[in-house]
Amino acid sequence: MSTTVLVTGGAGFIGSCFVLDWLATVKTPVVVLDALTYAGNRENLASVEADANFRFVHGDITDAALLAKLVAEIQPRAIVHFAAETHVDRSILGPGAFIKTNVDGTFQLLEAARNYYGTLSTDEKKNFRFLHVSTDEVYGTLSPTDPAFTETTPYAPNSPYSASKAASDHLVRAYHHTYGLPTLTTNCSNNYGPRQFPEKLIPLMILNARAGKALPIYGDGLNVRDWLYVGDHCSGIRAVLERGQLGETYNIGGQQEMSNIALVRELCAILDELAPAAKPYADLVTYVKDRPGHDRRYAMDITKIQRELGWKPAETFASGLRKTVEWYLANPAWPHHSWQCAALDSPFCAVVDGEN
Repeated sequence: MSTTVLVTGGAGFIGSCFVLDWLATVKTPVVVLDALTYAGNRENLASVEADANFRFVHGDITDAALLAKLVAEIQPRAIVHFAAETHVDRSILGPGAFIKTNVDGTFQLLEAARNYYGTLSTDEKKNFRFLHVSTDEVYGTLSPTDPAFTETTPYAPNSPYSASKAASDHLVRAYHHTYGLPTLTTNCSNNYGPRQFPEKLIPLMILNARAGKALPIYGDGLNVRDWLYVGDHCSGIRAVLERGQLGETYNIGGQQEMSNIALVRELCAILDELAPAAKPYADLVTYVKDRPGHDRRYAMDITKIQRELGWKPAETFASGLRKTVEWYLANPAWPHHSWQCAALDSPFCAVVDGEN
């Protein structure tokens, strides 16, 4: 078995951060498989294109023949599965793509992994891992006084997106218990950081604010999310991959709960300081009709990963948000013009929420 890691969805926001961090720290070969849909961007990986340990493959995780061929060729020691449709509003208007990618795609990847795993020697099997990256949204919603989600919180997904991710989580669990596939699952809270697709809350707020456009917030703006800096998420995934117990799930959260309106106001204050405009950016905030089935609060209990693996987030929300704003201000040409326009003109960006 080689030391290669196969990363699905590695041109997306979180996947590309993982790839960049891996090549900078672990420095073993990475093969990225990505379909380059609207949220995938090769530019996210531009800094490692010439790295001898990096290879990109354009393809879809629903393509069983491609998966079988690729896995047999590269003989990965691990598969890290990021590839997914992730935006709740998109799932409400078009759930079919979420079922195809998140459910069928994960099934096809598990089948390829299972068939490959069956060809390995006993020693090689001991080293192989299949890590599935999921979301806190599978657990449903919390009231303001409910305790945070733990790994044993019953699943209660409330959108087509979260239901499709819940289904994929269950498939991964089943392949461990039925076939003995050495799986690991991580459920993360809302990610933010550089290079995030601009239909998500923080990058869209920054881009709209700098353009003098409205900053629309769903409902009363008091929906609460637990915010996780993307670099911390990647370090958490590496910890699980290296030391996690097979068949187990680990919550990865930032321990930074904040309402959407409080987040936007804090972001506006940073922009007022770093890139002042004629009027305070918070004057651009507008409230719009809430979306259907909008979860009120997410919060993650990360006791298990702290206790078992010694991981905790390095960034506070204040430090992570400032880093993020500074990066966007320093990279005004990102994303490239056509991609940015497509995102900002999308109906999915008419209003925003803090989904991961």
